[in-house]
Amino acid sequence: MLIAMEALLDVILPVFLVIAFGYVAVLRNFLDAPAIDGLMKFSQNFAIPLLLFRAISTLDLEAGFDPALLGSYYTGSFSVFMIGMFGAVYLFKRSWEDSVSVGFSALFANSVLLGLAIMERAYGRDALAPNYAIVAIHAPFCYFLGISTMEVVKNSGGAFSVTAFRVVRAMFSNNLMIAIGLGFVVNLSGISMPVALSGAFDLVIRAALPTALFALGGTLTRYRPEGDMKVVIWICALSLFLHPSIAYLMGTAVFDLSEAQLKGAVLTAAMAPGVNSYLFASIYGAAMRIAATAVLTGTLFSILSVAIWLTILGV
Repeated sequence: MLIAMEALLDVILPVFLVIAFGYVAVLRNFLDAPAIDGLMKFSQNFAIPLLLFRAISTLDLEAGFDPALLGSYYTGSFSVFMIGMFGAVYLFKRSWEDSVSVGFSALFANSVLLGLAIMERAYGRDALAPNYAIVAIHAPFCYFLGISTMEVVKNSGGAFSVTAFRVVRAMFSNNLMIAIGLGFVVNLSGISMPVALSGAFDLVIRAALPTALFALGGTLTRYRPEGDMKVVIWICALSLFLHPSIAYLMGTAVFDLSEAQLKGAVLTAAMAPGVNSYLFASIYGAAMRIAATAVLTGTLFSILSVAIWLTILGV
């Protein structure tokens, strides 16, 4: 038992300590907001896109994009979105607009910054193929579901608003989505990367996740626990425990995933709400304080949820 706990700490603590370093660095004024913004822009707009591009360009698409893997993960995603939304309406008496934002917070897991980092720490870089397959369609799936539902709620089933079109356009012009798309082009075309260029990419990629985690910690200082804590706990319970539970049940009882696929699906599902949850809430002006608090609280609680799921899956 002691050995297992030490293994868990070896996997989990380094990731969350890097986040804590960023949080303390800003809190104690070692770095200011523009510096953290610069690190976040480097990681989100340059280093992580290169990481995803390299991963998708070399991924075995037939094996990676297994419908059983995606079905296991996204059945859970859809379920927690719907449960989160209807729970916010009928249990917590929130407006429909706020409730869609609550559902989106439960839906949008931090699959890149936390998911990739913890999976790599736990099982090594070679185990990341299922994660990359999930990440490749994560943003399109989540935003399509969230935007479609919000627009139906706001417009009573009418045409999409200008806001929705603007969000969709911005999403598909995002560097992460562009990098994933280019990765597919290189993969399917069989283009080989020059050794010098791939070597340069690899140097940048090594800095991607540590920089992103540090910047995430600095960014979290901007979020304050100001939302309705009952709703925040609702979001955390759905995203940290129900989502991975559904992924686990689907992967074992319905689809019979391989061990590697099951670990990728469940651990990704067990991640805290991502910063995109707050961005979505800000776009529509719905449940912004709840979304911000859920990002901060969920990140803290995910230390526990990750430990539980790593114990179940086996480190």
